[in-house]
Amino acid sequence: MNLNQITISSIDVEKAVEFYKILGLHLIVDALPKYVRFECPDGDATFSIEKVDKLKKQQSVAIYFEEENLDVWVADLQKKGLVFNKLPEDKPWLWREAYLQDPDGNTIILYYAGKNRKNPPWRI
Repeated sequence: MNLNQITISSIDVEKAVEFYKILGLHLIVDALPKYVRFECPDGDATFSIEKVDKLKKQQSVAIYFEEENLDVWVADLQKKGLVFNKLPEDKPWLWREAYLQDPDGNTIILYYAGKNRKNPPWRI
């Protein structure tokens, strides 16, 4: 089994598209204003956004994007106008993470975990 894609909801897909383009995702399906799909620059995963009239209350989605050069990437994104809730910091689970939100309030976590993503020292 392999995870193909994640789909999130948005009240303004056009605005969301601009945000995710700044992050570096590549638009591969454009059915604006109702739906879009991106591919990640590395790997085979895709990420899509669908239009909704109203977001669910207490929506709890956290979307992780990994980049080896995390600190450089975050600095570049800040220069492009993205505002971070937390800048990169080392976590006890051996990942380095930075936090921000997309235009619909979804939590975006930019991180680097390397081998610890799937093989932390406590893996069973």
